[in-house]
Amino acid sequence: MLLAELEVFHNRSYSPTRRIALGRRHLPLDPPPGFGPVLLGAVAAVAAEELDGEDRDALRRLMGHLEAGHRVPQPQVRHRFQVDTHGLARSHATLIGAGESVELSVDGDGSPLQLTLASAYAAGQMAPSSRPRVFDVIRRGLAWRGPIEAALFRHLSGDTDVRWASTAFADPRLWALDVLGLDGRPDDRRTQEKEVQRRFRQLLREAHPDHGGEVDDAADRIKDLSEARRILLGSE
Repeated sequence: MLLAELEVFHNRSYSPTRRIALGRRHLPLDPPPGFGPVLLGAVAAVAAEELDGEDRDALRRLMGHLEAGHRVPQPQVRHRFQVDTHGLARSHATLIGAGESVELSVDGDGSPLQLTLASAYAAGQMAPSSRPRVFDVIRRGLAWRGPIEAALFRHLSGDTDVRWASTAFADPRLWALDVLGLDGRPDDRRTQEKEVQRRFRQLLREAHPDHGGEVDDAADRIKDLSEARRILLGSE
């Protein structure tokens, strides 16, 4: 199951100029941190051990400008970012889910630096309210040292006990219904909203340590419940 994807266009290895452009993107943000940011962070993790200190520092400065929404002069890190894809080669990075497992797949001959630059530019084009979360995940990827496996995805998610059930997480609404223990019925929206609120308050009370909830898990549980209610009710 496709969970997230990033299509990148870049110069061919023999080209004297260094250019990158973005293609098709599917970078979901819900439920947090979202499979989109995790894909971008995983791409950065692949590059992390191959980048020298100068490139890594330049990437971090670039990400800071993109996160803040600054106009970025070109080129950056020896590559010019552009819209035109004519004459460029193509690479494709995807996050694939199968049951409880998640795998990173990269097709094409784009360099790790090119793919990481593209990830940063893709994050920079997201809504301002989303950028801090997304860039935080990319920075975690750049700090990673190790194999690209389950431990990396837990590291990127910021949760050592995250459930990677792709059938639920690929659809934020399914995830939210699962968190609240709802089946999606009834069809009437007003009745559904009341049921979501009722179930949220019930589970919130149960999660609180004063009512028997586990102290160590309470904060994460309350955060999940709040996010599930936001997704189902469409509130901020």
